[in-house]
Amino acid sequence: MRERFKRQLTKLRDDILIMGSMVEEELHLALDAFDKLDPVIAQQVLEADKAVNAARYEIEEKCFTLIVTQQPAASDLRSIVAVMNMIVDLERMGDQTKGIAKIVRRFHHHGNMANCPTELGLMGKMVGHMLHDSLTAYAEENVERARLVVHQDEEVDKYYAQAFTKIMEQMAESESPDKVEANYEVLRTARELERFGDLATNIAERVIYVVTGSMHDLNLDQDDILDHYLDH
Repeated sequence: MRERFKRQLTKLRDDILIMGSMVEEELHLALDAFDKLDPVIAQQVLEADKAVNAARYEIEEKCFTLIVTQQPAASDLRSIVAVMNMIVDLERMGDQTKGIAKIVRRFHHHGNMANCPTELGLMGKMVGHMLHDSLTAYAEENVERARLVVHQDEEVDKYYAQAFTKIMEQMAESESPDKVEANYEVLRTARELERFGDLATNIAERVIYVVTGSMHDLNLDQDDILDHYLDH
């Protein structure tokens, strides 16, 4: 029975990694759609998100079954509970990419695009690395790699603060409501990416929790960061 339970836990880990790779691909599609303003690719993001949502509920059901039927010990229960939290974060990350896809569709429909600050592209690349590193840390039970994710998140927060300032300046200089709306959509895109990075950090926290049994809040307060960079 114990060996069977171990195999089930291993399968659960594999399921998380597969779901994580699905979210990685969804992010890649969303960034590609945004870069090209391609509604066809944006639609692919929406379809991919349905698969991510389905994976979340399938894994969640497996977790409930293991808890009810196996009565896991404390360390194993910790692993299962961490998985249940991680799939919620992964699903929400999919929601962020879906939000970007919807922005692309609106841009394409209106035919009006604002200037995007360079920080936006840097944020996209960085949050992709964060998710990949978080998943690798989970697969390897590598606490140090998980802790490195917070440093990447700090960079994302810096880019977000800089992008926020530039976009607000563009909005102030806009001479038409359409331009203001276009800049607002770019700001929303930056916010979706910033939130994606926060959720990747949450996964890193769960890795530390599984390995050490201790929970660490790796996320810095976004309002404090934004205030700091706006003041300087």
